[in-house]
Amino acid sequence: MPSTPPPDTFPVSTPETTVTPPWNAPDPAWYDQQLQQKLALFRQQFAGLQTPLPEVFRSEPLHFRMRAEFRIWHEGDRSHYAMTPPGQRKPQPIDNFAIGSRLMLALMPALLAAVHRQPVLRQRLYAVEFLTTLSGEALVTLIYHRALDQSWTSAAQLVRQDLQRQTGAAVDLIGRSRRQKLVVERDYVDEKLTVDGCDYRYRQMETGFSQPNAGVNEKMLAWASDCTRDAVGDLLELYCGNGNFTLVLARNFNRVLATELSKISVDVARINLDTNATDNVDIVRLSSEEVTEALARIRPFRRLRNIDLDRFRFSTVFVDPPRAGLDPATLDLVRDFERILYISCNPNTLRQNLESLSASHDIARLALFDQFPWSHHTECGVLLIKHPSGR
Repeated sequence: MPSTPPPDTFPVSTPETTVTPPWNAPDPAWYDQQLQQKLALFRQQFAGLQTPLPEVFRSEPLHFRMRAEFRIWHEGDRSHYAMTPPGQRKPQPIDNFAIGSRLMLALMPALLAAVHRQPVLRQRLYAVEFLTTLSGEALVTLIYHRALDQSWTSAAQLVRQDLQRQTGAAVDLIGRSRRQKLVVERDYVDEKLTVDGCDYRYRQMETGFSQPNAGVNEKMLAWASDCTRDAVGDLLELYCGNGNFTLVLARNFNRVLATELSKISVDVARINLDTNATDNVDIVRLSSEEVTEALARIRPFRRLRNIDLDRFRFSTVFVDPPRAGLDPATLDLVRDFERILYISCNPNTLRQNLESLSASHDIARLALFDQFPWSHHTECGVLLIKHPSGR
């Protein structure tokens, strides 16, 4: 029998609350039950809308999280990793992070042992961030409440070599403090994701966003590709980030115009397009509001001076907005498209947007991606197709 019952993390009345810290995952034998709890809430959140049965994409019960941040808790001459449980303010030392990737779990004790051996690394160490990949690369960022100098760099170089020897992985270290960043070798990792039998390579920067559950991310990419497999014309993508979806979707369209506001993300997306020899994408640094103004010819943008908007024949728009969902102006923009492909990290704001879009579009597909098992968080996918009447 499973040793620990699944946490009651999905109370319908207060879905934002959790009882059990999500990193203290119960026995994997309870995974199906927690997923059914999440699916029941998911269906309730979209009750009243005309939706098909949701497609459900599972996660690995353990070792699914590729990145995480820990506080460092100092007690006497020892230090511990710590995290703050939901609903609390004080971090608690942890000795179990079973949801972390296997590479992360190999690095955590090795790094802590190195910190204990090297006083210069332990002094006023505040937090540690891990970014790992399926490709066997890792980036470890140590965050301090003091200035760093050459002695830190020298010690970090030795630790980097030791971590690589112990794990067999390509490991890089970064030291951060107020207005200071010391990079031992690289400040990025290169990931490889496989979608529909094709390999895609992604650069992920230390400060950039990347999907935390790589296995489920591959399933999201495959689902989005399948939704657009029979698409015609061109694609407009808003909030493209580092090109996570762009690389996969580009093969289903003649041309893609991808937009993103973050400069770091735009720069990395261009690297990823070049690495994967994707030559039918134009990427530009614009907000969704600016895209609306540009397409409506309200005002010109210098950042679009080398892009001929009249060449595009948009049939589909893809959006992956922040938790706040689509603002009214962007909703007005996307409802003019024949197809809307929408990835959401917040079912509540997605529901609000769908209520508005249902006046012009039908919900053709609905998906639940269990990006964050053992927590209330749910990633959603929706494909909307314009009503035949065009109203």
